[in-house]
Amino acid sequence: MEGKGIFEDVMIFEFGQIVAGPLISTYVSDYGAEVIHVESHSRPDQYRFYPPFKDNKPGIDRGYQLPIYSHNKYGITLSMKHPKGVEVAKRIVKNWANVVTENFTPGVMKRMGLGYDELRKIKPDIIMLSSCNQGQTGPHAMHPGMGSHLTHLSGFSHLSGWPDGDPLILAGPYIDFIGVIYGTIALVAALEHRRQTGEGQYIDVSQFENGIQFLVPALLDYTVNGHIQGRNGNRCEYAAPHGAYPCKGDDRWCVIAVFSDEEWENLCGVINADWTKDAKFATLLGRKKNEEELDKLIGQWTANFTAEEIMEKLQAEGVEAAVVSNAQDMYNDPHLNRYLWAEMEHAVLGKYHLQLPPFRMSETPAQVRMSGPLLGEHNEHVYMNLAGFSKDEYAQLQKEGVFD
Repeated sequence: MEGKGIFEDVMIFEFGQIVAGPLISTYVSDYGAEVIHVESHSRPDQYRFYPPFKDNKPGIDRGYQLPIYSHNKYGITLSMKHPKGVEVAKRIVKNWANVVTENFTPGVMKRMGLGYDELRKIKPDIIMLSSCNQGQTGPHAMHPGMGSHLTHLSGFSHLSGWPDGDPLILAGPYIDFIGVIYGTIALVAALEHRRQTGEGQYIDVSQFENGIQFLVPALLDYTVNGHIQGRNGNRCEYAAPHGAYPCKGDDRWCVIAVFSDEEWENLCGVINADWTKDAKFATLLGRKKNEEELDKLIGQWTANFTAEEIMEKLQAEGVEAAVVSNAQDMYNDPHLNRYLWAEMEHAVLGKYHLQLPPFRMSETPAQVRMSGPLLGEHNEHVYMNLAGFSKDEYAQLQKEGVFD
């Protein structure tokens, strides 16, 4: 794999699928690490079956999700059900890998003979990272589920929606992505620890516990005040107006948030309407008391402008405002286009765009070297050039179905 980066000496052997584990390796690979992504024909990465698909036709290599989140990786197939599968995996660790990542159900790697204690017998300084729902230990460690389940379990859904409505499901496995950020930080810390001490370690990432860090204000409110926060729509207890307001165009909106009387005066100066001088809106308490009417009046004003016009007018006067962006807006955003999107060429999909890490390093730019792999695309290269199998060994293992 061409290209150098700050993690160029990091070799990750990746077991797992979808986002919660693989995206950690992807972020590190964007800065130079090499990654081998393990699948099998009987258990391919489930992200291969997630839409959208090229030309809307499903196929093992026709989905966009895996190439977007698992680029810069070698893709191999290895049957862990085959009697020789674990032996082959251990040889890859011995001859090549210095990090192993996985996001299986707790205990799976250990039962296969690839737990941390077993791997460090092969390579004492190995770093192993496990990312799963609720960690490897504890009364709920074996609780099955995906990131979307954890979004509910951790309390996000209870806070999402309107006071008189049901909880809302957040789009996508939100907590998976929180776990990825914490997992990436933990892995980088472990790499630095090994650089300084020569010691490896085991990292147990609980996506559930990572996620609830983002609900600390609600947790503190309960522990200190005994108050259980509920759904409040777009409103905020200490701001008014605070919501998303309709603008010109098809389904176009702008968010406005006013936290102080000074900001309110600035907003009134932009709106320049008689109703803004009404005494009942002069204080935060008054605006909260009359918030329904206030929201209606502001919505009537914003409807005369585009979302971009509202944002620019208000920001110029010190009022917090932002366009509610859709996917097209984000792809065309000149700020994001400076560094976030990268174009790749895929053997089946053709040209597609992926997202680079949401962080940048001052002296090491992110690099996109390979598109997401086809199923088993790099078997020959990995097994013979990286893992050290001879041509005859590779042919024999292939004949025996070890790579099925």
